[in-house]
This record gives sequence, C-alpha cells and structure tokens, in this order.
Amino acid sequence: MINFSLPRIDSDKKIRDLLLPYCRLKNGEVWNDPTGKHKVGCLDASDNSYVNKLMNNEKAVLAIHDPPYNFVAFEERDLKNFIEWCRLWIKNSYLHLTENSSLYIWLGADQNNHFQPLSDFMAMMRTSGFDSRSFITMRNQRGYGTQKNWMAVRQELLYYTKGKPYFNVEAEYTDIPKVLRGYYKVVNGKETENFERSKSEFIRAGNVWIDIQQVFYRMEENVNGCYAQKPLKAINRIVLASSKKNEIVLDFFAHSGTTLLASEINERRCFTLDIDPIFCEITIRRLENFRKNGKLGWQNSNPFEEEIKKDGKLRKYLNETIGYKEKEVVGKE
Repeated sequence: MINFSLPRIDSDKKIRDLLLPYCRLKNGEVWNDPTGKHKVGCLDASDNSYVNKLMNNEKAVLAIHDPPYNFVAFEERDLKNFIEWCRLWIKNSYLHLTENSSLYIWLGADQNNHFQPLSDFMAMMRTSGFDSRSFITMRNQRGYGTQKNWMAVRQELLYYTKGKPYFNVEAEYTDIPKVLRGYYKVVNGKETENFERSKSEFIRAGNVWIDIQQVFYRMEENVNGCYAQKPLKAINRIVLASSKKNEIVLDFFAHSGTTLLASEINERRCFTLDIDPIFCEITIRRLENFRKNGKLGWQNSNPFEEEIKKDGKLRKYLNETIGYKEKEVVGKE
C-alpha cells in the first residue's frame, strides 16, 4: 500500500489535471448505482435542467447541502453573486422536494466579516418558501485560534422545512449518559426530576451538538484531499431524524460522498451531484469501497491509490508536493 496523502483537491490545479483522466463521469453525465438505489451526477445544482436529469420525476423527502461557502471568506467570490447563486439551487431544492420535507444546509459565518455569508443567506431564505425550524451548532473539536478573539470552534447548520415533514425525535439522543439531577420543573403540580420525565438515560443533542468528532486523518472515515469533510455521525443523525427507509435523500454538493454513504448505511436512497468530476468519482469510489471492504474511508491511503501505483507522473508530483519519498512507501506494490 502506498501511504500517500492528497493535497487539497479543489485548489491544486496540477493534481486536478492528473486525476481527471481517472474520473468516469464528464459534465452532464449521471452514474446509476448497479443496485438501483443511488445516483451520482456530474451536474450543476443551479441549473434545473440538470437537476431534472438526476431526479427523473422522483422527489426527495430530505435535502442535505454543504455548499462551498468559503469562497466568500477567502474572497474568491463576491458575496452578492454567491447569494444569487444560492437562490438558484435553493429554488431547485424546493422544486424537487416532496410537499412535506426537510432541508439542512451547512454554512459558515466569518466572525471577522459581519458573519458572512451566513447572515445574508438567512435573509435570502425568508422568501424561499421554506420555513425556518432550527439553528444547529456543531462544536468542532479543533478550531482556529487567535490571541485577540474567542477561538472559532463552531459549525453552523440551518434546518428548514416545507409543509409538515416527518421528524424522528429518537434520532436526537446521543451516547452521552445523563448525569445532571435536579428538581427544576413542575408537572401537574409536582416537582419532577429530569430523570423521571425522560424515556432515555442519555441526553438529547438539541440544537447544540457536542458529541461529534471533527474528521481528521487518523479516523477511518477520512477522505484526504477533501477540505471540510463533514462527520458521518452528523449526517447519520440528520438522515435518521428526517427520513424513513427507502426514501430519497438529496445532496447538491457531494464532495467526499458522506451523504451517499450515510444513506447506504441507513437504507435510504441518495441522489447526489457535484459539478466537479473528481468529487463525483470520490463519492462513487467511497460507496464501492464500503460495499467491498466495509471501510468508511481511506484512513492511511486515498481513493486513487491504485492510480498512484501505476502513474509515475502522479506519484512524482505527490513526492514533490507532499514530501513523501519512495522509501516511505509501506508494504508491497
């Protein structure tokens, strides 16, 4: 096995050029799961003709979107243009969700720039047709620090609904045991302890998630090269809370394929797309790797391990960029 990490794929043009020949989808194409469950499209979420191609007249009960909001924070895209682009794929989400459905959106808030793009995005959503339901915060175990401000360790997740969707409250319970005791509420004239009123010995996540580990390189689910990969546990929670078995989950920004994998594990169908053929390929390979090996990701390798073994140019570039040398190849090729 070659123990190569990948550089950040979305910002390294050279690695993109080297990996593109190994991607099975081109722009406008859709991969259909051989089992008939899932679809992956190399499509533009802001173009409804593309989304129609993916959905083929079917509708989802749940959408989970993780748009590339860092474009604004890194000043790579104008805020106004970003919000107008968001308006397009939000409209397409509404069109392809059932009458009673749920929408979750991961979004960032730059605390040094008026909390953009989160603040303008939330304002835009007022006219989207969706109803706001919750503002969820996931606490990252690592953050970016400063000596002159509070360390940023939060990840924002917006929850909206269309109509009156299903919600499975049992999915909200964590694996953290209850330890707090106290008589703090009167029920039917009697002071009751929190243990008496709850059916579970574990605390509920509520809208502050502190029990989920941010993905890093030592975790099995790691897909290196994918910046800001979302934890599988978080997506599992959303899928279990807002959908039922065999229903369709929609994801407009496949990235590392976490929504697809969560849908596979929890017996849902996932229709996902990404405008980037490399992330489409990673998404498909992650599902195939799970089905073949039971692995959630590539803890000590990457999705293109076999190509790196055979492609001298690719291996040479990674040697030069990442700093790995042939002596650091472990095992046998």
